Amino acid sequence: MWFAIWSVLVVGTLVGAFFLGRRLWRSSLALGRELARAGGVLAELGERVDELQDQLAQQRLDVGPTVFADRDVLRGERRRLQEEAAARRAARAEQHASTARGWRRYWT
Repeated sequence: MWFAIWSVLVVGTLVGAFFLGRRLWRSSLALGRELARAGGVLAELGERVDELQDQLAQQRLDVGPTVFADRDVLRGERRRLQEEAAARRAARAEQHASTARGWRRYWT
């Protein structure tokens, strides 16, 4: 009687190990295929990044004078930036004054 029980247990374990091994083998093959596909996509991505970096390098904007530029050029650039900032401040002050006048009319 024990011989039959142990035989069934051993055969069942071997069958379960076979199915588990088969599933593991198929999963490893699928993983290999996905890794190969991911490598191809990564290569394409690298090529696309290189293309975009080349395009970006061609579109570089001139950022203006640098620290080592002529002092007169730097002073002129600073004066221009100060005038632009003053114009923005004046426009902002006018907008605030307009809003304040509107509120005063509303509340009085």
